[in-house]
Amino acid sequence: MGKKKTNINIKNRKASFEYELLERYDAGMQLVGTEIKSIRNGKANLSDSYCRFFGSELYVRNLHISEYEMGTHFNHEAKRDRKLLLTKKELRKLDRKIQESGLTLIPVRLYINEKGLAKLEIALARGKKTYDKRETIKKKDTQRDMERLMRS
Repeated sequence: MGKKKTNINIKNRKASFEYELLERYDAGMQLVGTEIKSIRNGKANLSDSYCRFFGSELYVRNLHISEYEMGTHFNHEAKRDRKLLLTKKELRKLDRKIQESGLTLIPVRLYINEKGLAKLEIALARGKKTYDKRETIKKKDTQRDMERLMRS
């Protein structure tokens, strides 16, 4: 019985619209067995999630991983806080940047790497103002119009 290759790539689409993404980091996550099974089935949602420091450890909050259908009474809680695994050097750097300026950490993408491990791509971000959001919409519209003209 061969191993089935799954290509899981769950994105936070609101992230690039709501925030200006400055730096990106790939972090591992501390998961329980039924959580990784649900992620492999594509049952996760990043839309309202954010990252927060508790002491010197970084956690992702409000990351919704649906309960595993085949799970028993040992199934996981859908919106629990999950510890992110980064090096101490990266954690100190991120904590310093968040303390100094008005930046925040948001999850951008949840994926399974080539080794079969769940990884969370997080970004150091600055919130956009309303006029910046309008500018983003305008750019997307002109890009869409240009592509439409190229195809015709």
